[in-house]
Amino acid sequence: QVQLVESGGGLVQVGGSLRLSCAASGSIYSINTMAMGWYRQAPGKQRELVASITTGGSTSYADSVKGRFTISRNNANNTVYLQMNSLKPEDTAVYYCRGYSTIYGYNYWGQGTQVTVSS
Repeated sequence: QVQLVESGGGLVQVGGSLRLSCAASGSIYSINTMAMGWYRQAPGKQRELVASITTGGSTSYADSVKGRFTISRNNANNTVYLQMNSLKPEDTAVYYCRGYSTIYGYNYWGQGTQVTVSS
């Protein structure tokens, strides 16, 4: 079993920055074999993928955040980060961390952290 705990959300003004963290605990073997992703869900909208990072460090981003958000992982401390710059009101959402592996059948979610961008 793996537990994911997000932190770093909050209220920020337009153009500001936040860094979200996702700390993983549990089976270290499982953590190191998982790709990690950040998702978000705004009120009345479906959850969407924001950014993801493979076990090897390859990254991908939603078009809406390219050039503004950066995902990274530190396998030594089992933490994944999402650096968010130039924040916009439309970035307001609950942000969720996900750890997954299609090979091993893992699929874990954190509880979410609220990000609110005020204009």
